[in-house]
Amino acid sequence: VVDLTESGGGSVQDGGSLTLRCTASQYTDSSDCLAWFRQTPGNEREGVASLERRRGAPTYSDSVKGRFTISEDSATNGVLLRMDNLRAGDSGVYYCAATFPWRCELARSKYVSWGHGIQVTVSS
Repeated sequence: VVDLTESGGGSVQDGGSLTLRCTASQYTDSSDCLAWFRQTPGNEREGVASLERRRGAPTYSDSVKGRFTISEDSATNGVLLRMDNLRAGDSGVYYCAATFPWRCELARSKYVSWGHGIQVTVSS
């Protein structure tokens, strides 16, 4: 079991930027894939971005592709999620998740570890 800690949430205006951080307690097979999911009002929890860290292979949902960037932060054993051109529809609770590299896709059932979630609020 890997403990995950999220940080960097907050409030920004429409069109602004924010960077989320996720750190893992261990680097092992079960945390080689780190991902971000979000729960927005009126919607199911959805995958936003994932990174298979050893391969350096990112995946993005269609709704954020071109606006969000996930990257490795080896110094903190985690990942960064840079969010640019934020919209009101991006508001919600964002969760970091970890899983094995062969499960590294944007499907909730694939993940074995979860953070507690952090709030992102975009004001229009």
